[in-house]
Amino acid sequence: MRDSVKRRLEEKMLERADVNVGKQGLTESVLKEIDRRLDSDEIVKVRILKTAMAVEGIDDRKKFAEVLAQKLGAEAIGVRGYTVVLYRKRKKRTV
Repeated sequence: MRDSVKRRLEEKMLERADVNVGKQGLTESVLKEIDRRLDSDEIVKVRILKTAMAVEGIDDRKKFAEVLAQKLGAEAIGVRGYTVVLYRKRKKRTV
């Protein structure tokens, strides 16, 4: 990971979550929002409610982070409590 990404990760850990995964779990709209933010920011902080994990049938928060990252083609670079930081390299823009 580049130094600039590491620095942004440290800054992101101090901020509030960008997206909350609520009691309905990983809905299409939540995944689209996280995907949109990954495209624009590369790093997204996601807060997961315990009920979201129950809806998805996953007991372990780290396993939930892996499933979320896999669905988005991203990497879970940080899991603290019920908060996950996802990273996906920005796609090159064509003009």
